[in-house]
Amino acid sequence: MGKPSDLVQGTLDLLILKTLSLEAKHGWAIAKRIQQVSGEVLQVQQGSLYPALHRLEQQGWIKAKWMESETGRQAKFYSLTAAGRGQLETETANWNRLSAAIDLIVSQV
Repeated sequence: MGKPSDLVQGTLDLLILKTLSLEAKHGWAIAKRIQQVSGEVLQVQQGSLYPALHRLEQQGWIKAKWMESETGRQAKFYSLTAAGRGQLETETANWNRLSAAIDLIVSQV
């Protein structure tokens, strides 16, 4: 049986893009924001987060820039690109369609 913190395959990209849609954040802050907004249910591990950030950057959906963090240390801050905003819209629409279909099945059966 899966743990409550397990993410549906493919949702991590959506969560990262949505988190970055408001402002640039470094990796730890992205993971913390997802955890906080989900009411501590979702926890993104570094082993999943950083490969996903790299993949999103390679696809041109996010860009990275070294900046000073709130602690005064240098950190790589990620922000959404125009292509990333388009991808966020696409992934949000796909998620809404998928979750509505799953909800229909769960509530009917």
